[in-house]
Amino acid sequence: MGEDADARKINHGFLRDHGYVTEADVISTVEFNHTGELLATGDKGGRVVVFQREPESKSAPHGQGEYDVYSTFQSHEPEFDYLKSLEIEEKINKIKWLPQQNAAHSLLSTNDKTIKLWKITERDKRPEGYNLKDEEGKLKDLSTVTSLQVPVLKPMDLMVEVSPRRVFANGHTYHINSISVNSDCETYMSADDLRINLWHLAITDRSFNIVDIKPANMEDLTEVITASEFHPHHCNLFVYSSSKGSLRLCDMRAAALCDKHSKLFEEPEDPSNRSFFSEIISSVSDVKFSHSGRYMLTRDYLTVKVWDLNMEARPIETYQVHDYLRSKLCSLYENDCIFDKFECAWNGSDSVIMTGAYNNFFRMFDRNTKRDVTLEASRESSKPRAVLKPRRVCVGGKRRRDDISVDSLDFTRKILHTAWHPAENIIAIAATNNLYIFQDKVNSEMH
Repeated sequence: MGEDADARKINHGFLRDHGYVTEADVISTVEFNHTGELLATGDKGGRVVVFQREPESKSAPHGQGEYDVYSTFQSHEPEFDYLKSLEIEEKINKIKWLPQQNAAHSLLSTNDKTIKLWKITERDKRPEGYNLKDEEGKLKDLSTVTSLQVPVLKPMDLMVEVSPRRVFANGHTYHINSISVNSDCETYMSADDLRINLWHLAITDRSFNIVDIKPANMEDLTEVITASEFHPHHCNLFVYSSSKGSLRLCDMRAAALCDKHSKLFEEPEDPSNRSFFSEIISSVSDVKFSHSGRYMLTRDYLTVKVWDLNMEARPIETYQVHDYLRSKLCSLYENDCIFDKFECAWNGSDSVIMTGAYNNFFRMFDRNTKRDVTLEASRESSKPRAVLKPRRVCVGGKRRRDDISVDSLDFTRKILHTAWHPAENIIAIAATNNLYIFQDKVNSEMH
């Protein structure tokens, strides 16, 4: 989004066979780790695929290393709750990386009910020359051992091993929609429709309920929790969003149960814009703190908004994602698209924000220049080093040659999940069963 905002090229596209797409292959979450060297995706089949960035080659020292598959493992399996006669899907709802503290990497993954902590380790050496075992690992006849030898480590082909370290179960009655690791690196929280729980990473059999909005009578229920996140620097602060379009900032120092928020961020509704769909489209589907911790980014159905933590009355910035859909809300309600939950992302310097749309379009907004661009993640433009052309949607009147009419948008092709590299202009876009990784053509430094 700098001097040449529209010249972006593909670094690498991880494309599965598009001729045969099963529901299990649909990507349901995307997450870079804290250095950006690893990228994890989860899918509806309960699998986690981890990509690793290849080191820069000597032939092209300034060229960016591409992301290649590092490890694939089955995180969750389908389950059945016999007490409630309820099937529990294996779909991965969220993945969160833990800050790296040694050679191993750790991540949390969750489906609707169960959160798991996974450890990813590498092995490229194996010990040889045991005194009491032979090469196959069987015990030797002790009478044949006549001398002592020192075992040695011999190089071997790199093996990536993934092992489950903890399983955090039975903490939620309703479906888990978000998890967030605290900056203290010891605790994390998980949120469902009505409650938020705080967990210690070392304790699996209990959690502390820190938010509970369940009314005594469920008929009095007016809103549900849609997303939550810890503040990036202050371990006592967290925010959660609701289906009514409000954000509540809570301070865990104030009380053990944070039912009373410290701050309520809510935009007053414009009566002239009120319609049958107002409440549905105002529901916040995602909330993200900026890296600085000063701002919050929220996504509702038609807009992304930037909020200042010091100003509760209204957002300081509002960007229209696809305002041309306002006239189509009735048909979007009938085909259930109006309930789609789009995510949003900050770039590393908090100057550009990104979110997805329909027709495999995704939008970027530069907060400094107020420029915005619509780009498309498609197989046609996914050849390595291809330059992405900006796309325009027209609502009638004159059409330019490359414009696409709002009536010909494909609502089955939607970009719900996106992620931005923490330090460079590299983005990951999940489009149904395909993962696209794009990189800025100008350079990979922040503008």
